[in-house]
Amino acid sequence: MNVDLYERIWMWGTAGMLALFFGSTAVAAIGRQFQPPSHVETINPAAALSDPRFASRGVWVDDQGGVHVTVIGMMFVWLPDHVTVPAETPVTFHLTSTDVTHGYQIVRTNGQTMVIPGYVSRFTTRFAPGEYLIACNEYCGLGHHAMAGRLTVVPAAEWAGPGTAAPAAPAPEGGDHGSH
Repeated sequence: MNVDLYERIWMWGTAGMLALFFGSTAVAAIGRQFQPPSHVETINPAAALSDPRFASRGVWVDDQGGVHVTVIGMMFVWLPDHVTVPAETPVTFHLTSTDVTHGYQIVRTNGQTMVIPGYVSRFTTRFAPGEYLIACNEYCGLGHHAMAGRLTVVPAAEWAGPGTAAPAAPAPEGGDHGSH
């Protein structure tokens, strides 16, 4: 079979690019041990409200002084729907859903994750002082448009704290830890 020169160039060029892409993926996965983000921590969605990691929702501080926020998403509300955290401080969010997939987006920040039933999503970020809208950016049903919350970020010197400290990670147990 006689293949035109230009067609052979395109075939070899495409094969070369595919080899480069697959090779770089293999080097990253095997050689550098890069892995795609995944949900490692699981939870029973039917029991999320009583699970010790989520039984107490809101802001809490661990033994090392790290600020955490524990949130449950359910049609069509975030529990809690308003939290207050200190500015310019790393804040770790722990989220899960009891029903369907939600998207937790803190508008005008880099704080965003998918909240999937059966899994615990987690991200850490910092905020400048101000008021931020928390929106569900994953369609979750007829009341999706009303699923919103609020994040208040105050200067660290003015932050009153969550009230009581929770036990060390992975998440709080016990009473209300300052759902502001």
